[in-house]
Amino acid sequence: MNVQLARSNMVEQQVRPWDVLDQRVLDVLSEVPRDAFVAEEHKALAYSDYQLPIGFGQTLFKPNLEGRLLQALALNVTDTVLEVGTGSGYLSACLARMAQQCESIEIHPELVKNAQNRITELGITNVSIHQQDAATEWDARDTYDAIAFGGAVEVIPEYYKQKMAINGRLFAVTGTPSQPTMEALLLTRVSNTEWLSESLFETRVDPLVNFSTTKAAFVF
Repeated sequence: MNVQLARSNMVEQQVRPWDVLDQRVLDVLSEVPRDAFVAEEHKALAYSDYQLPIGFGQTLFKPNLEGRLLQALALNVTDTVLEVGTGSGYLSACLARMAQQCESIEIHPELVKNAQNRITELGITNVSIHQQDAATEWDARDTYDAIAFGGAVEVIPEYYKQKMAINGRLFAVTGTPSQPTMEALLLTRVSNTEWLSESLFETRVDPLVNFSTTKAAFVF
């Protein structure tokens, strides 16, 4: 496989046609080696339009969805980002390239280990990955400039809305597996008590583990 050509084709034929025009996003997707974050048997398909399996019933987002997510968050180089659901670690690496710091949490210890090893091998030092059930309260920092959900949730938990800084952005796909489509949303926090919600597009992704309507309501 000509990896450089595969990356270029991915960007030009899959990502850009999905209205991803932010050059920083296109550059990151062109530079981060997606094939380094999939199993050996899937490397030939790493840059294709597939949700490739990464284990534990989870899959890698399609490249066009990753592009839209990164573009929607409009990251600054000074931003601190929280990723909910590390998965393979590929999106973690992309977020880290565009922000100052990426903190990522993942429920499966093996995925944490694999993602950390891949990121370390690439020399990326501004990512911290923790094994954690994201559907329960945990010792997160007070606020984040951007939050990205790496899988679908039925509703966006209030806990994470409160972790958004003023002018902070949150990307999530909302819906249930029983629905024919899910909705990608961008939340922006405009004050201590107000958030703006923008519907971006329809899609389908795997649900995050343990996130349901019963676990989405946090008790403070």
